[in-house]
Amino acid sequence: MIRTHDRKAATAMHQAFPASWKGPGYAAVGLYNPKRRENVGGVLRASFCFGAALVAISGSRYRVQSTDTADAYRHLPLLQVDDLRSVVPYDCIPVAIERRNDAIALPDYGHPERAFYVFGPEDGDLGPSVLSWCRDLVYIPSNHSINLAAVVNIVLYDRMSKYGLQAASQEAPGIKS
Repeated sequence: MIRTHDRKAATAMHQAFPASWKGPGYAAVGLYNPKRRENVGGVLRASFCFGAALVAISGSRYRVQSTDTADAYRHLPLLQVDDLRSVVPYDCIPVAIERRNDAIALPDYGHPERAFYVFGPEDGDLGPSVLSWCRDLVYIPSNHSINLAAVVNIVLYDRMSKYGLQAASQEAPGIKS
């Protein structure tokens, strides 16, 4: 088992699974007990498209989905864990994404170089047990709640655009889009 708070192990993990992200640092995605498997497939595709280094899922609701049309689970690490906090890489900033009055609006947020974005379930919130270990709390201004997969797309795109980057424009051979 890799101890993610060990600098050497975290570096080895990052090198073993290079992402398409060409900017500084990296982003990782954590899903806290997601409800809809279709959304998990969409999250995997978004993570792959925008170069996330890994996706971690707590809870037992995930199965391979047709909505992961890029078969992203084959191209980036997908971890199923009991506790998301246990897989936050060394020196990585946990960022909770949730609709709350005390959160920073995404347009005003400066993404950390190394971010572990934590997203709550479609039918609930992250709760104090998760929010207590997240340094930052961010929300997407909207008139209504937003689909989980759409939120991940928005956050990862916002990160990429604020770093002034573009997604890799060429697909790797054999990877369907």
